[in-house]
Amino acid sequence: MSDNNLVISVDAMGGDHSPRVVVEGIALAHKENPDMKFLLFGDETKVNDEMKKFPALKDFCTVVHASEYVRNEDKPSQVIRNKNTSMYMAIDAVRKGEARAVISAGNTGALMAISKMILKTIQKIHRPAICTSIPHKNGMCVMLDLGANTECSAVNLAEFAIIGNILAKHTLEINRPRIALLNIGAEEMKGREEIHQAAKMIKNTHLDLNFIGYIEPHQIGEGYADVIVSDGFTGNIALKTMEGTAKLVSGMLKSTIKKSLLAKLGLPFLLPVIWNLKKSMDPRKYNGAMFVGLNGLSVKSHGGTDALGFSYAINNAAKLVRQDFVQTIRNEVEHVDLDELSQDILYDVY
Repeated sequence: MSDNNLVISVDAMGGDHSPRVVVEGIALAHKENPDMKFLLFGDETKVNDEMKKFPALKDFCTVVHASEYVRNEDKPSQVIRNKNTSMYMAIDAVRKGEARAVISAGNTGALMAISKMILKTIQKIHRPAICTSIPHKNGMCVMLDLGANTECSAVNLAEFAIIGNILAKHTLEINRPRIALLNIGAEEMKGREEIHQAAKMIKNTHLDLNFIGYIEPHQIGEGYADVIVSDGFTGNIALKTMEGTAKLVSGMLKSTIKKSLLAKLGLPFLLPVIWNLKKSMDPRKYNGAMFVGLNGLSVKSHGGTDALGFSYAINNAAKLVRQDFVQTIRNEVEHVDLDELSQDILYDVY
């Protein structure tokens, strides 16, 4: 499928402020990607009411009515087989080949479950992972898993390393990404046994991965690694801790300026620095976590994001579609048998 047929499927009812934010985000994203077209699944009346604010949208957007939608409080088991929801229909459009990626700001658990059921995992990959790009002091790195799998085996972690390596090459344009396992210490004896086994597997995949060992949480922001691999429980906590710290620093900076006369006097000179810092730490720029390892691209936008944040999620998805990211993963994993490699590691251990 050529870029002239770059169609993105959108769950127009997902998120805290849908469909308004979704429609506004599409309008912004189309300016960056004028060749893109969209399939919007949701309440036809509500979506069309929002689209009236942007008359040009009718030229590249098609609205498909969905009688139901997935609520934030819904359990995945309750909605996974409901084919009438906007989320299900948007994902199924990718399976049918009507769209090349799907984006939703809705229920994360439901999006993961439905995406996995409909799109299936790539052959040889056991579990998909949630992955996103995060900033550090020297640039960006990719981190996975961020919540899809609370418990992971050594095989899962090794697969995440391979996927993260591909993602860093494509999204960050790093020829030889440095890969690290998130751990409680840099020493080889630190951490759980599955982390030790995963390290052995990554070293022996025959894919010539640039594995640098373990990384501690406080080193993430230092830029020691380009790919950070973790189980979903640890990765999710680490990510939310970083988000909370960024908000804390921003709040403390504002509070300090308000209390200090000298700071207020010097504010005109500090404004350019503060503005650049705010831009680099703006979470909207990094919106759009991907479920990687599936036979199709499924992207999760933050539920509370605004239109700019949603547009970034769309732009990130479009970039990966253009680079045929899913097929690249398929090609890479064809060359390694992780099941066989895991047996070798277990044989060495026992």
